Amino acid sequence: MSTPAKERWIDALAAAGLRRIQVGSFVSTRALPQMADCADVVRHALSIPDLQVSVLVPNLRYARAAFDAGAHALTVPMSVSEPHSLANVRKTHEEMIEEIRAIVALRDARYPGTTIEIGLATAFGCTIQGVVPENDVLRTASRVAECGVDSIHPADTVGFAGPAQIRRLIPRLRAEVGETLGGIHLHDTRGQGLANVVAALDVDVHAFDSSHAGLGGCPYAPGATGNVVTEDLVFLLESMGLRTGVDLDRLVEARATLAAGLPGVELHGHVACAGLPKGFVPATAAA
Repeated sequence: MSTPAKERWIDALAAAGLRRIQVGSFVSTRALPQMADCADVVRHALSIPDLQVSVLVPNLRYARAAFDAGAHALTVPMSVSEPHSLANVRKTHEEMIEEIRAIVALRDARYPGTTIEIGLATAFGCTIQGVVPENDVLRTASRVAECGVDSIHPADTVGFAGPAQIRRLIPRLRAEVGETLGGIHLHDTRGQGLANVVAALDVDVHAFDSSHAGLGGCPYAPGATGNVVTEDLVFLLESMGLRTGVDLDRLVEARATLAAGLPGVELHGHVACAGLPKGFVPATAAA
């Protein structure tokens, strides 16, 4: 996707009412050349009023670039599964903990207004390791919290999670790290994404990662597909009477901007296909 196309896409999403967007990743351009323009994309996103601009960074080197670019929030992936960590960021658990400490120290010294968040990857299972014991999740989250990060977001990186697991693990995580527990990052690989959203709402999670048209997936986790579809997530929340502040019609319309920038790529989502129910009034519109 060209840089101008990314900028038009971000504009369309912001115009639909989204107030926080992860606009790119500061990563190796040799491994992921499509992210080579991340600093330019961040610069554009920062020009949009009231938009919180988030980026992903795998280590201190790329965190420096993100800080310098002015991103409001940095998400650092920390895998509970060490085999996934080695595949994803080529670092052991101990090496990643040191990276996180260094990133927090740099933030505290020079960029105190920037938020440091941890995406606790493979918290619900791993296609490389298989089962990820819950006690490992708690132990990893505790170590990360001790580094001084602002929030920790458990991630169903490969789409293994189910509602019962969500309802069981989230309260245990909250008991372990308290208010450092943030939102949740869910995938719809096995069709459980929205069911898991409802389960997370039941245990007082109020922030959800999602992907416009369901695009994405971890390139270093075999079989991992996209996140929960943003349009379907917003529809679910609004139908439950929860105000998201997002204009569903404009969000669906933004798919045309996305499709123009990525011609030929399959877009996912039920709401965009079926439309809104006749007479449906979103909670946001009714407020």
